[in-house]
Amino acid sequence: MYAKAFAPEYQGALTTLSVNSSLTDVLDRATEQLRTAEADGDQREVARAGLAVAEAHRRLGQVPQADAAWKASYRTARAAGDLGAMAWAVWSGGTLARQRGALPLARRLLALAADLGKRGDDVVARGYALAGLAETGRIQGDFQAAGRLHEQLLAEARKRGEARHTVWALEGIAQIHRNTGDFDRALALFEEAAAIARGADDRRGWAWAQRGIADIVSVRDGDADRALRILEQAERACRRMNLTSALAYNHKMRANVLFRARRYRQARRAYEETLAEFSAIDELRGQALCRLGLAKTLYRLGERDSARTATELRTLRAEFRRIGLYHAADMTDKALAELGTPAEGAP
Repeated sequence: MYAKAFAPEYQGALTTLSVNSSLTDVLDRATEQLRTAEADGDQREVARAGLAVAEAHRRLGQVPQADAAWKASYRTARAAGDLGAMAWAVWSGGTLARQRGALPLARRLLALAADLGKRGDDVVARGYALAGLAETGRIQGDFQAAGRLHEQLLAEARKRGEARHTVWALEGIAQIHRNTGDFDRALALFEEAAAIARGADDRRGWAWAQRGIADIVSVRDGDADRALRILEQAERACRRMNLTSALAYNHKMRANVLFRARRYRQARRAYEETLAEFSAIDELRGQALCRLGLAKTLYRLGERDSARTATELRTLRAEFRRIGLYHAADMTDKALAELGTPAEGAP
């Protein structure tokens, strides 16, 4: 049995905010509370409000503002000697680093956040930081270590009845099974995550789970129309909460579904539009993945020959390795093999 989902990153006077609150509303409320706390000289409340400001900016894709806000929150928390608040601020910074594709920095910051959470006896901050480390490892392709950490966090979340954390862990494990080819297991886990999120009124977690379900329906069942309907439902949830990054990843999945269905002209338009979305929020991983899909699509359309496509793929492979996206680099090698071109060679 799970309690209603809550957002522990909304702290102090902002605990009344819901996990489903529109991010523009969160930003307005948090900014107002930040000013009030600064005027009152309440440093702990300044740090808490600054965290909410940072998270709202990050999820809206406003990278420079998010970067400035989490650092300001951390400095204030450190001056106040509040280890828990320091942990949350560094967690926000690490999550932002992952979002921007700076994966080594993300790992360092999230590890620091986990340590600060442990020292500050903030179990939830530590759990969020460890979940961030698991997600970073999974994105990089370290499935074995990430899987172990996700399973550990899943057990802890189930024991405490924390719906949101349970959903995150289930989705992480499901994605690992999807990436390693166990589509049946992945679908079961995504569906369990969706059911828990729905029962706990966690629309954000539900939207991410729906994206995973649509992916499996497309790749395993070849049912593009059903997958697109599922993504449309998730898109509406993302738009209601102004989830900019989640919406862009939803659109990228839509492009993937169209590509698999051989609807290449629609896929090209979808990849191009989504690439612009990712560029607007400085999301390097999303940009690179869109470029991979677009390169394959242009080749299928006959608008780019195999030599130019191979050059683009090698360039992307180098970019993935530079960022640390080793699973994506393997995907590029597979695309090169489909062209009958070796992966080796200068970009």
